[in-house]
Amino acid sequence: MTDQPIPSIKLKPILVSACLLGLPTRYDGKTKRSQAVIDYLQRENLVPIPVCPEQLAGMTTPRDKTFFVCGDGYDVLADNGQVISAQVISEKGRPMNAVFCKGAKLVLQIARLSDCRHALFKERSPSCGVHEIYQEDERVPGVGVTTALLINAGLDVISEEDL
Repeated sequence: MTDQPIPSIKLKPILVSACLLGLPTRYDGKTKRSQAVIDYLQRENLVPIPVCPEQLAGMTTPRDKTFFVCGDGYDVLADNGQVISAQVISEKGRPMNAVFCKGAKLVLQIARLSDCRHALFKERSPSCGVHEIYQEDERVPGVGVTTALLINAGLDVISEEDL
């Protein structure tokens, strides 16, 4: 046995949509596990910090499907969670802006506590969408509420489709 120090590998934290890691956190209680995401994390020596903004905000799983009626995450944040120019609603018509803002703020707290500067999120989610979201049943360009808050705070956010 030698007294050689064990080489240390510097692993960087990255927020990851929990559903992409195989956790059943989606609104329908299912997962969207992505092998490409797992491979990317290993290849880049990244430590995933699983997050689900909706669960952090207190929503159950399964839960009602939600979508934007108008605007996107930036617009919801500009409205401070109120229904002014942007609206996230549940499939039953329940206004969800305040809940989605709460989840986004909690994810940002987790990022700050873990000194995390990057996120890898699920495309088209009303919380995590990076390039596209749903406005009702239509896919449109835009970002989710959590993604908008993290970008505004200076984090780099990519989707699983960017890999």
